[in-house]
Amino acid sequence: MRLLFIGLTAALCRVATASLQIVPGGTWTTPNGEHMQAHGAGLIQVNGTYYMVGEDKSGGSSFSNVNCYSSTNLVQWTLIGAVLSRQASGDLGPNRVVERPKIIYNDKTKKYVLWMHMDSSSYGEARVAVATGDSVCGKYTYLRSFQPLGRESRDMGLFKDDDGKGYLLTEDRKYGLRIVALSDDFTSPTTDVFSWKLDGGNRVEAPAMLKLGKTYFMFASMMTGWDANENQYTTSTSLTGGWSGWKKFADSGSKTYNSQTTYILKTGESSAIYMGDRWLKDNLMASSYVWLPLTISGTSVTMKNQVSWVPTTNFAAWQQPPPENSYEAEKATYGGKARNVDCSGCSAKLAAGYIGGPDKGTVSFGGIKSDIDGLTTIRIKYINADSSPRYANVRVNGDAGRKIAFLPAKGDPASSVLHANLKKGSDNSIVIEGLGTAWGPDVDRLMVPVQ
Repeated sequence: MRLLFIGLTAALCRVATASLQIVPGGTWTTPNGEHMQAHGAGLIQVNGTYYMVGEDKSGGSSFSNVNCYSSTNLVQWTLIGAVLSRQASGDLGPNRVVERPKIIYNDKTKKYVLWMHMDSSSYGEARVAVATGDSVCGKYTYLRSFQPLGRESRDMGLFKDDDGKGYLLTEDRKYGLRIVALSDDFTSPTTDVFSWKLDGGNRVEAPAMLKLGKTYFMFASMMTGWDANENQYTTSTSLTGGWSGWKKFADSGSKTYNSQTTYILKTGESSAIYMGDRWLKDNLMASSYVWLPLTISGTSVTMKNQVSWVPTTNFAAWQQPPPENSYEAEKATYGGKARNVDCSGCSAKLAAGYIGGPDKGTVSFGGIKSDIDGLTTIRIKYINADSSPRYANVRVNGDAGRKIAFLPAKGDPASSVLHANLKKGSDNSIVIEGLGTAWGPDVDRLMVPVQ
């Protein structure tokens, strides 16, 4: 039986550094002080490090960069740089669309091969594009764009099999979802391997493939544009046929916890992580990431929502987060002209407002408890009624602080993720203050792991 075990104890599988957690749907600030811009992402592991390429939507829907980030723990991500950037003209010029970039490594040519959806602003071209690089996060040489085998291609993915062969996963409105074999150098499509025809309910896109043992798992979303839906999966022991009927893997009615499949990361011989985008179609840069562990038993796949979860050191299992203490902002100490503001969705109907700004408002939390010395993930619950991110400097135990981003969030408070070192005991402190004269978020509370 293939089973991704849930709720393992530390005695069975040592947790990664302290209590580092993945927070689905949160604001993920990288060391450059910005929310991670790697939408529609693809991942690849090289020498124990994970690299992620994705769409930079900080400038809106038009192409600006394909960014590359690195991580050794799947929680903390560092921006390495752009592997492709906007040019003055051509496919990578202004007002172009570049989506769902994916990288695979070619063992024969020793090249990293990047595929992506390439289109006009009206989505009238429906092409793929290919680039190659000598290093995973270096600059790539752009080759060309085209319709694979003369057919439209929109949402797409890549898959590399155990035998080293590569495949393009491509969707078009006339022929359905297709698996297409790639040439030996992975830069050209050669032949159709399998296709799901457009026969009523089989209208799927956003493909991502996983292989566990001898079983292939194809994941995809339904076709509802930017709006979330009940994503599906199908299985087979052969790429060329025998695929099962499409089935949901998340809770019915959840619309895959308001996300769309972008990548399925294999983390062991019986384990995988779902990686999806929570799109905000009217503000794409503020879209966030929904990453959740999959429970796989034989050919059955299920996935449950989590506020946060802890990947273990080998990523082949996961744990529920440790117990948290909640520290209410309205009970903390205010500085400058910070003061209470009404917040109907906040835990106590109040939040700490007027943080930062010309009056240098601050909110200081003291007496924060931790059972360990070490790095841990803290969730800052907040409100931001603007259409763009707000920022704050967050100081922990008297340090100089770090810039933390807070994506737009109205109504119910959202979570911005802070990774920081806490001391064992109850004398930890966290101060949230402005950057320059800009306003920071309205702060609801801190959620701090005890263990």
